[in-house]
Amino acid sequence: MEIGLTYTASVFVTETNTARAMGSGDLPVFATPALVALMENAAMHAVAGFLSEGETTVGAAIDVAHVKPTAMGEAVRATAELVAVDGRRLTFSLRAEDAHGEVGHGTHVRYVVNTERFMSKL
Repeated sequence: MEIGLTYTASVFVTETNTARAMGSGDLPVFATPALVALMENAAMHAVAGFLSEGETTVGAAIDVAHVKPTAMGEAVRATAELVAVDGRRLTFSLRAEDAHGEVGHGTHVRYVVNTERFMSKL
């Protein structure tokens, strides 16, 4: 895996991913948990094509600042960039934006795991 891999995931703000619907607030704006999920999704996809058969990545840590609200009906895009590889530990830089500018930013750590072995521990 090479540093610099990127992926951008996007979603429209709908009633189902608002703070009110997700229980993280009471306003009809894009929820912080939805932002975090979108950012994790971008990181997951950034490296998915570079994994061996039977491998996946799992999130282990995330540090996100949600700096601006996004209204229902607007699109939010999150881009993850792979910035460090240490064995199975992958570190990503995250940035999210809507049509009006930055919505959030942060860092995220994922680990490469063997899917079968990981699931056998449940």
